[in-house]
Order: sequence, then C-alpha cells, then structure tokens
Amino acid sequence: MKPIVYCACSDLGTHINGDELGPVQLVNDIKSFYTNEIYENKRDESIIKSRNLSDRRKNEYEIDRYNTSVYTELLELKQDDNNFIITIGGDDTITIPSSLADKEKYKDVGLIYFTGASLFDIFETTQNGNLKDLTISSIAGYKTDAMRYYHPESYQASKCVVIGVRNMSLQQKDNLRYAGVECFTAQDIKENGIEEILNKAFEIANYKTNGVHVCVSMSFIDPEYAPGVSEPVFDGLDETVFTSIHELLVKHINEILSYDLVDFNPLRDVDRKTEQIAVNALAQIINAANYKDKNGKQDKMY
Repeated sequence: MKPIVYCACSDLGTHINGDELGPVQLVNDIKSFYTNEIYENKRDESIIKSRNLSDRRKNEYEIDRYNTSVYTELLELKQDDNNFIITIGGDDTITIPSSLADKEKYKDVGLIYFTGASLFDIFETTQNGNLKDLTISSIAGYKTDAMRYYHPESYQASKCVVIGVRNMSLQQKDNLRYAGVECFTAQDIKENGIEEILNKAFEIANYKTNGVHVCVSMSFIDPEYAPGVSEPVFDGLDETVFTSIHELLVKHINEILSYDLVDFNPLRDVDRKTEQIAVNALAQIINAANYKDKNGKQDKMY
C-alpha cells in the first residue's frame, strides 16, 4: 500500500500550547525517508483558547468545527483503497475524526489506543474541561455525542482497548467499566510483558471486525524518557517498550487500517528526546505500510 501522511495541527483539546507544532516538526524530520504526499490541516490561529477553570467544555464548538474538516478530508483520502493513512497530531482529540473516518469507511472496526491517561472522562466528570480527556469516550460513544456531530455512529465499546494507563480517577474507572472498554494498565505491561498484552488487544479489537484503528499518544511513555508532551503522566514505560510496541505493530500491519500518532509538544521536549522516539516510530510504520497489500497481505520486507 501507499503510506499517506496527514498532519492535523491543532491543540484545541488542551489549555496548554504547543501540540499544534508537533506535526510540522515531525514532518520536517521524516522528509529524509518519506517522499509521498503530505496533507496539512492547520487550525484557525485566530481562535482564542479557553483557560477558564470553570469551563467544562473548553472550545467545544471550535473543536467540532475543526474535527469535522479533518474527518471530511481523511474520509476522502480513504476512498483510495491503496492508501494507508498515517495521521500526525496535534492533541488527542485529533484521533476522534481519524478513527471515525475508518468507522465510516470500513463499518465494523476495532480500536487500540496507547496512552498514559485514560481519556475516558465525560462532560459531567471532567475536572479541568480539557476535551482531550473525552477522546476515547467519544470514540466509544459513552455519553459524549456532542463530540462527534459529524458522525453520530460510534465504535462498539467491547472492541475498544486502552493500553498503558496509570492515572485514572475513580469516575474514569467507573466510566470504562460501565462502557465495557478493556483497559490494560502500565502495571499490567510490567507484569505480563507488552507482547502478551498486545496479542490480547488484537484478539479483542479484531474479533469479527474488518480491521483495527491504532492510536498512539506520546504520553504513553514516562516523561523521564519522553518529556515533550503537554500533560505528562508519570510512572510509565520507557522508550524500549515503545520500540517493542512498534515492532509488534509491524507484525500486525495486515490487521491495521490506519495509524495515528499524537501529543508531541516540541515546546516541552528536552534535547529532542521525544521527537526522536516519535520519528523512529513513524519510520517503522511507514516502512511496514509500503509492503502491505491493500487486501491485508504483507510482502516480505528487506
């Protein structure tokens, strides 16, 4: 297949600036080995981000308008069955239109999401009003219909898997349990190994579906190793585990419909640590996509 990079340059899902710069930086980095088309969608710079602590729906209208445009453009790119779309964000809310575009195109789709935060708040329980924290609940359709007016049909929650979480409120835990989303924590990975966890994740997400949408937030990695994120989550995994994940994703590439990488904030990076980890991950996925047949088969990689 043909890997196509789509840059969604928006940081509207969090009150912290910088996520909108991540895609631009990463695209500049991958140009040394990626020569296909690059599509870019930048948010309106005139938008004033809400920083009101009592605002529980920060920039909801602006996020919906921006994500609608991302959804429309990605869906058009996905009409070519030879395209394998790699979306680079931006904050985590970018994965909502990206995953829903796969849902529209392929109908029965599973989700695997690597993140340090649960991203499973709802409007009534969010503590800071940053709508990135409603990302997975929006994809799974749990009490967040307002986050996806452009595509009301959500993923089946039982086909959604979250991996790497280590910072959840009691309400978030309840939300995940009531919704029926499978969650593997960072501690689960430390105890059982990433290969066992990821194999289980694909068994769940790919059961009676047409494939899996994969989302990777850089917050998955402990900030000691990857400090360049807007909202770091401590007590996570190191970059070795992150590399192993992408080696395993390459083995599962025939089951993956598309791939998102989000939450790289170059303003918070130190010595370009996070940037290099992200570039290496993108290189692995781009290379694997080049050898993937559009019917799900994979040619031998050299």
